[in-house]
Amino acid sequence: MSFTLREMTAADLDTVHALEQRLFPEDAWPRDAFEAELSQPQTRKYWVAEVDGSIAGYCGMMCALPIADVQTIAVVPEHEGKGIGSALLTGLIEEARGRRARDVLLEVRADNARAQALYERFGFQRIHVRPRYYKGGVDAVIMQLELSGAPGV
Repeated sequence: MSFTLREMTAADLDTVHALEQRLFPEDAWPRDAFEAELSQPQTRKYWVAEVDGSIAGYCGMMCALPIADVQTIAVVPEHEGKGIGSALLTGLIEEARGRRARDVLLEVRADNARAQALYERFGFQRIHVRPRYYKGGVDAVIMQLELSGAPGV
């Protein structure tokens, strides 16, 4: 299976929002949150992954030096395990390096072991837990990837 990554555009928002509601029913961002993110290219970057012309995943980050923060990353279940999440995360990390961030931070649901395993493969380390951060009382695990001294930084 092949996929392509490209920058998210306003034309993608209806599809991305529908996927957001499907993938994160309790924690879905409203559509206008994605609009606001796309309107700030000086500090934000968002991509979509397409398979056969359909959006199969998306991601975004905010960079306010010295920190880059993964705002969202998602892959539709029928395309999990095919390298899309890794490609999206690689793009985010490279964007953070390009913007000269020292660290990449993210938060992930404590009950999302698959995502945590992906982040750990990329070198993220758990640095904090926010108790009952998500709806339903699920903790948020805060993870950090130090880019200091990494190539390009």
